[in-house]
Amino acid sequence: MMLISFGHQEDVQIVKMNGDRIPAVNVYCGNQKIFVCEKAVSNLTVKLFFPSCLYRQLLSWYTLSQNASMSAVDTNLPLYPLWVRCDMADPAGTTWFGAETICVGTKVTGVKLYSITCKGSTADKQSLTTLEELKQEHKKRHHPSSMGIKGSARFNLFGSTVVENTTIESQSSVTVDFKWSHMESILEIPPLSSTATLNIKVASGDMRSPMFEMYRELEFLKTLADGLRTGETEWMEPLESTSAVNLTKAYLEELQSTAKTLQDQALKSETETPIFNSFLERGDLDFVEQLWVRMRKSVTSYQDIGDCLKLVIDALRYGDIKPWIHRDSSSSLSKLILQSYHQQIEHVSLTGVTPVNMLLEMGLDKMRKDYINYLIGEELTTLNHLCYYLSTEVDLQEQVIRLRKLHHLLEITVTCSTFLGLPYDRLFLLTQSCLQHYRTSPYDEEHEFKLQIKPALISHFYQKEHPVVWGVELSSGHGSREVRTSLQLSDRPLVDHVIFETDFPNETVNGDSEDPAFFSTVVCCSLVNFA
Repeated sequence: MMLISFGHQEDVQIVKMNGDRIPAVNVYCGNQKIFVCEKAVSNLTVKLFFPSCLYRQLLSWYTLSQNASMSAVDTNLPLYPLWVRCDMADPAGTTWFGAETICVGTKVTGVKLYSITCKGSTADKQSLTTLEELKQEHKKRHHPSSMGIKGSARFNLFGSTVVENTTIESQSSVTVDFKWSHMESILEIPPLSSTATLNIKVASGDMRSPMFEMYRELEFLKTLADGLRTGETEWMEPLESTSAVNLTKAYLEELQSTAKTLQDQALKSETETPIFNSFLERGDLDFVEQLWVRMRKSVTSYQDIGDCLKLVIDALRYGDIKPWIHRDSSSSLSKLILQSYHQQIEHVSLTGVTPVNMLLEMGLDKMRKDYINYLIGEELTTLNHLCYYLSTEVDLQEQVIRLRKLHHLLEITVTCSTFLGLPYDRLFLLTQSCLQHYRTSPYDEEHEFKLQIKPALISHFYQKEHPVVWGVELSSGHGSREVRTSLQLSDRPLVDHVIFETDFPNETVNGDSEDPAFFSTVVCCSLVNFA
């Protein structure tokens, strides 16, 4: 941050940041670095720079510093774009002024000057700038021989909902961005010829998700892993009223009292009294997996884990049970079961963290199979593409991290399948994109995944809805000398440093209203050529 003093006037600060942090500026700067100029105040929540001769002085200095024929400095390296906050006090309602260099190779040949003006929300469509008025504004500034026109819009497809005037917040959101040309009117519906991109951000734990039960199961697994890592465990409320020890005893007695194999038992429980109610429910849960289900719903202490596992190991040692397990099971308890087939069980000391490690292995094994069952069953990927996520060669903490990534991937895919009804080819592409991303990136529920789709696939979602952002852009010129004039209509203001007059109580002005209200933002551009 740099401070500049103007004598008797208030000091000004210039901050370097990414342009995408400022919605109104993002359209032109993206994630490139910019300088932001504002008043230097102790209360950083108030960031204003009043329109006056001062902002003109700053932009003039910026322009002169970049003009090789005017600058006293020998080097002519281009500066980052400069954007100055304004307070809308002028008749046009200016919120930002900006300047950006034009370069040919490494030489600065001119500067583009921008102005961003805003209006408060209105539901009166007659008061909005028309397409013809916008065209005339562009022609007046640039006198183009020809003009290009592009439309854009964003719609919410999934996320927070309004029920009886009450907003039900959600950390998950799926929006769609449209881009098209040949526009004829303001707020026109994106045509089916548009390009459409889904922006998908899904937070695990949404109670509306079919994955919610699996999320609770994963949370218990994470509780065990966190306890091993930190030495402190915050046990979840048990889902069963019967204690873990009594549930385990009852399960072992049930096995002892039947001559059937556990595989038959699993089929019986599936057809008669299913106790596993989950979106990814499998009918082939083996002994260790069924034990995990019972324990994760009832365990409330380390003592519970040790006592339950002791009951099981004793039953194996004395030949009271001959349980069936999956051939590819890799947990420590599974290995003891295999040894019991030959009456050669090695001694296990159920002290320290050993019981927790054993239970964690059981859960990892079971949940990995759940996810494989869905992904392979739906033909969304192959085992080869899952090797990273299924590896048991890394430590247990890393296995939990990779399982969480796999779960998040499924949350994303299932959301798009269940709530948007996307077809197989889009779900396949999305799954591959997520798998590739998480092989090299950390777990992040804030990450926004992108997916190209045909507008016809979601036309029933957006054609009767109001956009959250709608825009039109006029352009002329080519390359670095291209100039643009744009209008954006949005359900919330694109600037946060001024207070807008509005007849609506909240900044987000749409909901179930039949007549949507929009904030208006206009960006104009001027070109200054150096001799």
